[in-house]
Amino acid sequence: MTSRTTLLPAPDRVDFGRTVWTWRRAGTALRVDRRSVLVCAALAVVLSALAVLTLGTGSLSFTPAQVLSALFDPDADSRARLVVVNWRLPRLLFAIVCGAALAISGALFQSLTKNPLGSPDVIGFASGSYAGASVVMLLLGTADYLAVASGSLIGGALTAFLVYLLAYRNGLAPFRLIIVGIAVGAFLSSLTSMLLLSVSPQQAMLAATWGAGSLSGLGFEQLRATAVVFVVLLICSAAVVRPLVHLELGDDAAVALGIRAQRARLAATLVGVALTALVTAAVGPISFIALAAPQIAQRLTRASTTVRIVPAALTGAVILVGADFVAQRVDLPVGVVTVCVGGAYLAWLLARRYAGRRG
Repeated sequence: MTSRTTLLPAPDRVDFGRTVWTWRRAGTALRVDRRSVLVCAALAVVLSALAVLTLGTGSLSFTPAQVLSALFDPDADSRARLVVVNWRLPRLLFAIVCGAALAISGALFQSLTKNPLGSPDVIGFASGSYAGASVVMLLLGTADYLAVASGSLIGGALTAFLVYLLAYRNGLAPFRLIIVGIAVGAFLSSLTSMLLLSVSPQQAMLAATWGAGSLSGLGFEQLRATAVVFVVLLICSAAVVRPLVHLELGDDAAVALGIRAQRARLAATLVGVALTALVTAAVGPISFIALAAPQIAQRLTRASTTVRIVPAALTGAVILVGADFVAQRVDLPVGVVTVCVGGAYLAWLLARRYAGRRG
């Protein structure tokens, strides 16, 4: 008689002392990393605190109790509800949605390219969305929100198609995708600059202001459409995570596990570009969230992969909400603040890596 050792906990039992929590029920098992859960919970607490702080401060200030009352009590003070719910809440929700979307897009591309610099704003997709919006504003002469958003989405899609076409050589090599994306992004940035110099100062100022990335002047009407598209893309992101995790092990290992490498890369590229284009269409280009958030989330969770979309999304939301809080106090577009914060983070990251190699 030989004994058999069971490696998983018994059904309907969870061992909370383990590094990985495993739930087993009805013949299925769910494994969750304990540190990731704790990090996500901490990020959710920080995000909630930032939300209450953002909603309660400004030219009219409210206590946290008044903010919560305005949000959840229909009989609360009418002035507090007007300011907190009608004026400030849409901007906060836009910051959360856009921060999460950019972070997920960055996580997908960094996993796809196997490079921490492989974010959509570095490899040119954000430049494509900005170029498409600039064509609508400067050449077609309209600043209608729907028209500009459509131009941004079309510009991002065409840029992704062009980069994919130029980078594809019997497969899609990650390094080639980054180099081609940087080149195409530089070309589109030059094209946008040429357009800005060829129009009147008033038109150029309008496009440049939008290009800085701002959450001002947005309401629930724009938020509804953005949130619906984001939810759809979030579901698509969850669907492409598993193939990307296998692809990080190498194409041979992924193929052995039944993953179609090129199809998985194309799907991840389309979802990542759509997320970036969605944000650019809604609020303008916001830099460095897609670059920094997945890396920060990976360091917080100590994960072996960047494609952990829930920690990355929460990190991106926290960063953008915090950046917008600062932007409102210094009266600057939020994109300017994220560039400053992201630039400092990138310099720190490069300095740390260089110091590590020297050591």
